[in-house]
Amino acid sequence: MNMDIDNIKNYILYLKFLDEKLNNFFKAQSPYIFCHKGCGKCCKNALFPYSSVEVQYLMHGFGKLDVETQNIIQNNIKKAAQDKENSAENRYDCPFLINDICCVYEYRGIICRSFGLVTSTEGNSKVPFCAYEGLNYSNVVDTENNTISLEKFQKLNIKQEPLSYNIGYNFLTSEKVEKVFNFKFGEKKCLIDLLCDKK
Repeated sequence: MNMDIDNIKNYILYLKFLDEKLNNFFKAQSPYIFCHKGCGKCCKNALFPYSSVEVQYLMHGFGKLDVETQNIIQNNIKKAAQDKENSAENRYDCPFLINDICCVYEYRGIICRSFGLVTSTEGNSKVPFCAYEGLNYSNVVDTENNTISLEKFQKLNIKQEPLSYNIGYNFLTSEKVEKVFNFKFGEKKCLIDLLCDKK
């Protein structure tokens, strides 16, 4: 997982660009966004696709944490690896989540930054799962058809309509991104596998 400094620097430039775009999307969709610090639902029982450069940057943030927090995360990594192995769907809780708060928030990966909006991929829109748990887009979701309800939107009398964005992980980590920002994502796996490979 050794990557050169220029690769990381250019990845960080991409994150700045991406964060600005995503912040604008979240702001535009604010009537439908109910995320809050300490929720942590999106950090549990998931797959967390990551790339090598994302993990390298994440571990840079890990290195800035106090030793006690690092020890908790190391134990969480072991538990997450066991949970993934014992799960039929290979799901686990993010090891960097402590007391429902991300310990490396500034260094989090792309999937973590983009989650929570309605995602459009190849003409299909996907509502975030938290909509079914009273969070993002829960005020406009049609739970039977897994779509946004026009009727619910109209009842809210909100000017800004719910929109979907082309922010799927594969799109945000594509070769096109690598070419434009001049860096490589490297190997892509689920987070826990990359963390265990690193050891």
